[in-house]
Amino acid sequence: MRVRQPIGEELLLLAPATVLLILFLLLPFAMSIYLSFTDQRLVPNPVPTALVGFDNYRAILTDPAFWQAFRNTAYFALLVVPFQCALSLAIAVLLNSSFPLRSFFRSVAILPLMTPMTVVIVIWAAFYRIPDGLFNNIIKAFGASTYVDWLGSPVWAMPAIVLLSAWATFPFQMLLYLAGLQDIPHERYEAARIDGANGWQQFWAVTFPGLRNTNILILITTTIQAFKLFTQVDILTRGGPVGSTNTLVRYMIQQGYTSQLVGYGSAVAVIFVLIVGALAIFQRVVVKNE
Repeated sequence: MRVRQPIGEELLLLAPATVLLILFLLLPFAMSIYLSFTDQRLVPNPVPTALVGFDNYRAILTDPAFWQAFRNTAYFALLVVPFQCALSLAIAVLLNSSFPLRSFFRSVAILPLMTPMTVVIVIWAAFYRIPDGLFNNIIKAFGASTYVDWLGSPVWAMPAIVLLSAWATFPFQMLLYLAGLQDIPHERYEAARIDGANGWQQFWAVTFPGLRNTNILILITTTIQAFKLFTQVDILTRGGPVGSTNTLVRYMIQQGYTSQLVGYGSAVAVIFVLIVGALAIFQRVVVKNE
């Protein structure tokens, strides 16, 4: 007979995680909501902090810089999410097959994830350097007569950051795909081979449907991470050129810290959380219905 543990012990085990969740997630978000309705500044103001109602939100929604940052963030997510998911899945499928030195290549594949982002950015900045960076040398080798200003062009700056970001973080999604691939029963592949399916047909008939839950998880987490883009932009382009790479997170930090408008920055943070939460729910509902 199975003996049920007392409820008190279950609550005791949940208590540490619950306390941390309240202290580092719920409480800061509640404080941000409150501050978003005030004119709080970072540096103490001789005039006492006052409630301003929805003034901060009205100012945000009429600020062209906010909408530019929103468009840039959405553009980055639309580029990086499908590209990174496809790249991670392709490499995971390759590393899940049997071939010599498979363990070695698996170790090599996760190196970008183990490298600090600042180091990755410094390396890729050298790749994008003009006129003698790696990528400019490659296009010159194919006959191009001029170089591309990858980080100084409003057209190429965001795609350049997409490529860097996808390379730096794809191992996380790759590991999730590897775990998902190993959960697919081998008998399904044997049945597909008996039916005459080739490798490509096996992928679409067995592998991809078998990764349904993994795809949902990766799609949601990758989208959330894409909307949190900050470090790459702040170090490489500082939001330029002409604001073409400024993102919501960088805009929020500019307002809250650089301009010292804590109330305004808190309102941006609340809007950001609502946008990301709505996207996650929307993706989950759409994928579930399909």
